[in-house]
Amino acid sequence: MVNEKLTGPQKAAIFLFSIGEELASSIVKKLNEEEIKKLGNSLNKITSISPKILDVIFSQFNEMASSPYPLQFSHVEGTQFIKNVVSKSVDKGKAVTILAGIQEQGEWNPFEKVRRLDPKTIANFIRNEHPQTIAIILTHLDSNLTAGILGELPAPLQVEVIYRIADLESVAPGIIEDIDQTLDKEIAMIESPEGQLRGGVLLAAEILNQMDSSVESTILKGIEEQRQGLAEEIRKLMFVFEDLVQVDDKSIMAVLKEVNNESLMTAMKTASDELKEKIFKNMSERAAQMMKEDLEVKGPVRLKDVEAAQQAIIKVAKKLESEGKIVLMSKGKEEVFV
Repeated sequence: MVNEKLTGPQKAAIFLFSIGEELASSIVKKLNEEEIKKLGNSLNKITSISPKILDVIFSQFNEMASSPYPLQFSHVEGTQFIKNVVSKSVDKGKAVTILAGIQEQGEWNPFEKVRRLDPKTIANFIRNEHPQTIAIILTHLDSNLTAGILGELPAPLQVEVIYRIADLESVAPGIIEDIDQTLDKEIAMIESPEGQLRGGVLLAAEILNQMDSSVESTILKGIEEQRQGLAEEIRKLMFVFEDLVQVDDKSIMAVLKEVNNESLMTAMKTASDELKEKIFKNMSERAAQMMKEDLEVKGPVRLKDVEAAQQAIIKVAKKLESEGKIVLMSKGKEEVFV
């Protein structure tokens, strides 16, 4: 294990491993199932222990002076160790249940409890956190949920968070675990993993695509003031209404089937002639002629309504893409077909 900030369960797991199965078993017998699962989950993540880390842990447990065990461990079979200890500590049936729980926990993603809450509740939990902490949390949630959470946060904080999401690449597992445990405790009060961070410009673009255009513009403007190049990178990866002109005819037809004429007509008020022709081309001749006539006589429409209609159509297109029914070609991103 690298020398990083260790959580309480990790320290306890390392300490138990260092004293051997027999002694560890006698200690584990005094723990409840939840505590054993936490230890097992921590042991599953340990691959090696340096003498320096053991030295720190033994000092903290006031065991260094009296411990007869030399600090010479390097490679650790944590999974097998916890299986042996649990098997010696509890009866067979209970051991199977606990070990199954440990294995399941090992497959969990961070912030599982957070995902079960609505965006407004999550926003209230995290609004007073540092923007960097909020960014770390949101990068572990899906973009739809994240967009909803951001919509509940103050505009200046939205800018800070998206900026940090776009600029993040990786984070130490110990930090993620600390944040996760803190949130779990707070969530538990109202209810009575290791890996790379899914951050970057692409995720920031995905999140902004889910938000109202006015909020999106405000956030991008704020990011531009801090770092213009980053804002431009995000824009290039965002799919906007005008990008439909790049979509193949079959996909356009699939989108049009899911959109009512009134919304389409409103969305087309600010569309380029090229996009209008693309849309007309993929309608029946009669429907296209009627749409052209309606557009000519349609009075002024608020820009806000036009943008809302365009955003609704983009969401339809994104949904169809996620279902594998169409292919969208985002700006600045060349699709590869095989």
